Amino acid sequence: MAPQQKSGCGLTSFGWVLVALVALVALRTLTGWGSSAPAKTALPREVTPRGDLADDEASTIDLFEANAASVVHITTQERRVRRTLFSSDPVTVPKGQGSGFVWDGDGYVVTNFHVAAEASSRIVTFADGTSVSAEFVGGDPTHDLAVLRVPTRGLDLQPLNVGTSDDLRVGQKVFAIGSPFGLDQTLTTGVISGLDRAMTSVVGNVIRGVIQTDAAINPGNSGGPLLDSSGRLIGINTALVSTSGSAAGIGFAVPVDTINRIVPQIIATGHPERAMLGVRMVSDSFARRFGIRGALISEVVPDSGAAEAGLREIRETAVGVEFDVIVAIDGDEVQSQADVFRILAEKQVGDVVDVEVLRDDRRVRFEVELRTFR
Repeated sequence: MAPQQKSGCGLTSFGWVLVALVALVALRTLTGWGSSAPAKTALPREVTPRGDLADDEASTIDLFEANAASVVHITTQERRVRRTLFSSDPVTVPKGQGSGFVWDGDGYVVTNFHVAAEASSRIVTFADGTSVSAEFVGGDPTHDLAVLRVPTRGLDLQPLNVGTSDDLRVGQKVFAIGSPFGLDQTLTTGVISGLDRAMTSVVGNVIRGVIQTDAAINPGNSGGPLLDSSGRLIGINTALVSTSGSAAGIGFAVPVDTINRIVPQIIATGHPERAMLGVRMVSDSFARRFGIRGALISEVVPDSGAAEAGLREIRETAVGVEFDVIVAIDGDEVQSQADVFRILAEKQVGDVVDVEVLRDDRRVRFEVELRTFR
């Protein structure tokens, strides 16, 4: 049989494979494709000189570096009893954290009442990492202020410069330093967004004259300082308004004029002085039963400002029952005991206030000197 011939000039399968291998080697040689070695040496980019800091950047950096050492991180603990089947053991567990700032060289540190009050122990940590145990000196829940004291030995205490909140203006730059979410020595910046705001304290009292700011205030910032552009203390960061629990551009700070009035009182006696009229009042629910709107005086304290001014307590006479109902103080309307306490919370011992009472169906005014009364 004659051998079978192949048509044309086609290659065998082996020939096609050989051609493909040759082409692949040529491609790798020309392009470096598939090679583990880089095609060329890669070098870091050349650094472009930054130039001088902007003036506002430099001033912000200077402000932080000048005041950071005055701001502290506060952690609190509480004692609990761990019970087992055979024993009860006292243990100390973490409770909370916040911020604070050095008030003076005697070791006093200011923070919020809600940060430091309800705890069995308090640890103050400074910017250099030094941690010390602090003594609770006292507090004022009405204004959410508290004072701690740390031992001064071995510490380089740097008190903040104190400003005033009386001349603040909306739009001023402000700076908050604190420990949001435990991140100590955190700086946030913003402006004063509003003045003379009102907020509710931890005991339900309304704090007036509060500063509103858009500087980020988060959990852990409480008790830290709010500073002006000169690095002066103008408030203590206390609360935020948020639907998520994080900063939403609305934070509140108790003004420094309130701090500067109350903190020395706490240092001296452990509590603030209470400026009082010198009266005791019946419960609002009792007064409402008789259709009375205002604060019905039940008793006038002897030798008080109210007694000297001529206010009278409930008393029965031959012609009926006599009484005074406080309806206004310094022009601020009074509808309940809470209104009296709210108004007096912003007054000082020694102030003279205009008290308007309803007496025998007519309004009568008295000038009453406020005194300390417990």
